[in-house]
Amino acid sequence: MDILGIDEAGRGSVLGPMVIAGVIVPEKMDKVLERMGVKDSKRLTPNRRTILSRKLRKMFEYEIVVISAREIDELRANGINLNEIEKNAMESIILKLKPEKTIVDAVDVKAERFQENLCNDTCCNVVAEHKADDKYIEVSAASIIAKAERDAHINEINMDYVNFGGIGSGYPSDPTTKKFLTNYTYDEMPDFVRKSWATVAKMK
Repeated sequence: MDILGIDEAGRGSVLGPMVIAGVIVPEKMDKVLERMGVKDSKRLTPNRRTILSRKLRKMFEYEIVVISAREIDELRANGINLNEIEKNAMESIILKLKPEKTIVDAVDVKAERFQENLCNDTCCNVVAEHKADDKYIEVSAASIIAKAERDAHINEINMDYVNFGGIGSGYPSDPTTKKFLTNYTYDEMPDFVRKSWATVAKMK
């Protein structure tokens, strides 16, 4: 059975896009992924993620959805919360790749509810669990692709804003990210800033 793993990167970031990736792993390929060193992307160095992501993209069918900071702000302004934004992206990946089975990292506090909604909306066999990226190698593979894609976007922004000292990882806890937001004195924050985030709103 071919299994589609789906995961995201950048959900809680204040800067940059949220990236959702899906990768189809054919039956009996899990051992190959284990030998490659595939695991939850958070347990890998950025360089290792990049290398593995390139290999995975060459080996398997995959799909990536990149949702910009501006899109996130606009959707939230229209009453669509982050869970719905991510769920809609997952649905688009499932409907495009048409897998026999899908495993996703649940974004709802109630994983069963999230699973049921995805099953109903896609007519697909879906398993949704918390920390699925650490339990299922298919989701680990998706997490690597998603994180490497987001890393590339953040690296590009860092290069563009090197004279500002860079933007860091884009997460609110990052001192470089905090410094960038605090020291950016122009009238309007750049498009890669999620202006609807509380971290940014407090600075207005």
